[in-house]
This record gives sequence, C-alpha cells and structure tokens, in this order.
Amino acid sequence: MAESKPLDTEKIYLGGKEHHVRTHCGSVSVIVYGDQDKPALITYPDLALNHMSCFRGLFFCPEAASLLLHNFCIYHISPPGHELGAASIGESVSANSVDDLADQILEVLNFFGLGAVMCMGVTAGAYILTLFAMKYRERVLGLILISPLCRAPSWTEWFYNKVMSNLLYFYGMCGLLKEFLLQRYFSKEVRGNAEVPESDIVQACRRLLDERHGSNVMRFLQAINRRPDLTRGLKRLRCRTLIFVGDNSPFYLEALHMISKLDRRFSALVEVQACGSMVTEEQPHAMLIPMEYFFMGYGLYRPCQLSDSPRSPLSPSCISPELLSPESMGLKLKPIKTRIPLEV
Repeated sequence: MAESKPLDTEKIYLGGKEHHVRTHCGSVSVIVYGDQDKPALITYPDLALNHMSCFRGLFFCPEAASLLLHNFCIYHISPPGHELGAASIGESVSANSVDDLADQILEVLNFFGLGAVMCMGVTAGAYILTLFAMKYRERVLGLILISPLCRAPSWTEWFYNKVMSNLLYFYGMCGLLKEFLLQRYFSKEVRGNAEVPESDIVQACRRLLDERHGSNVMRFLQAINRRPDLTRGLKRLRCRTLIFVGDNSPFYLEALHMISKLDRRFSALVEVQACGSMVTEEQPHAMLIPMEYFFMGYGLYRPCQLSDSPRSPLSPSCISPELLSPESMGLKLKPIKTRIPLEV
C-alpha cells in the first residue's frame, strides 16, 4: 500500500506542496497545486525532466493557467529520481519497467483518494500515461498527449537511446548528452546557432538538466527503450484524446501513427508549426484554444471574469454555435492546424 513519506519541512514550489508517495517499486514525488476538491489533472514529463522543466511554460502562461487551475487540481508526478533535489537511486534498487511506472500512477491516485483523472504527458511521459489508460480505463477521463510515443523504438531511436545510455553510464550529464536531449525537446529555431544565441527557455532547461543524476535518467531511458508497442490497444481506448505535436519534433511521425490508430470519434491531432517536441515550453499559447474546445466536452470553461482576453473563447456565450461544430475543428488555425475532427 502506498504511504506518504513525512517531510521535515514542507517544500513549496510555486504554491504547490510536495508529497513523497511510497509505492511497491520506489518512492514517487508528487507536487500538488490547487484545490484538492476540484477534479484532478495529473502530469508526467519527458525523459530527464520534471514539472519545472517540462510544464512551467504552460502554467506560467496566464490564460492557460487560468483555464487549468480554474477547473482542476494539478498533480505533477515525476519519474523516480527526476524530482527537484533528488538523490541518486542506489544500484541495489531494481530497475523499473514501463508497466511498473504505470502501476505507480495507480498507487499515487489511490493514495490521494482520486477516481478518474485527466492526464497530460510529454513524449516518454505521454507513453506512460497512454499505457496507464489502457491498463486502468476506468481511472482516466481524458488524455492530453504532447509529441507522444506509442510504438516500440525504431532501430534508429533504439541506437540513439543506447548512445545516450552509454554517455550517461560513463560520463553522467555531460555536455554532449545535454545537446542530445535539447535536440529531442526543442526546434532548431530556439536552440540557436553560431549567429543566434539560445533562447531563454533552452538556457533554463540546460540549467535544470545540470541537476539531474545521470544514473536516475539512465533508469528511465532504459525502461523507455524496452517499451512494447501499444498500437493494437489504441482502438479500444474510449477516453477522449487530444494530441499536440510540433512539426519539427523528432517524434512527428509517431504522433501521426498514433492518431491514425485511435478512434476518430474521440481523438484529435493539433500540429504546431515551427515547434519541437515540447510544445508546453516552446509554444504553450498554441495549446490554449484546442484545450478549451476539448474541455467543453466535459462541461469545463475558463472563468468569465477574464473574458476581455482577445486570444480565445472563454465561455459558451463568447462562442458562436457554428464554431462548436466538428467541422470547425478541421480548419487550419495559425500557428496550429488541426488534422482530425474533434466532437464536442
């Protein structure tokens, strides 16, 4: 049974309280932000990231934050050893599989007394949440997946991951390893070059990567590199699924494959132009309008007092009826384009 690990001092990150939940395969850090009486939204980050480096841009975007925090209590789950200030996991501790990581989420939900939750994950985190939704369908209201994985690694990805594993084993979070990871996360436009400096978001991510223990990252990477193919089970998913992918993401084709296998009645794909994998950091504003339409299917809206914003619809009275038709979701919207109709 999961239990809370007592903390000498409550750690507060941006108003959130950190809990360490003991599970059958290790301790999991969960940052809880918001009113726990509200419906729950859980997040799971990509490799080598946590809530600060993977979701900060989205939650620092005032309009997105008002949409999410008005409707949800946020539970930021970190992969083992990826939380802020994490110690190195001992070699004697057994490595987790992707199934173990999905089962940990169930134990976290049970610890907090949560029923069905909304899920948001990025790349490797999106895979873990998809696997969780397939194993425990009754516990998932909906999936918001950013540059997701669903197939077993291709030979190219497998080899790339093995190179990163070797770098982590011999050199830890070295400069070359961080460059590989930044290429995984961001588009060339924000990574910079000899003439253009790195953007602030890349510099901030680079600093946060310095805090990771290479051995902890390697454990998550090895689990992801041994992941099974989920394709056959995607058609059986009945929760609504919204997928975002940057058109410069290394996992662009993965997202196209995944949306092609999901039931079109319950899924939509949003391509974000001139963006890498981590849309939550690189172009969080591009997620706002699709998420608003997505949440309308659950009767959730932005608070009306912010209705002077010109960027997006905030309540049913702000939206003309024709914009709520499925056909409207097939239109190209700059800087995004929606590939698959979403029923609302």
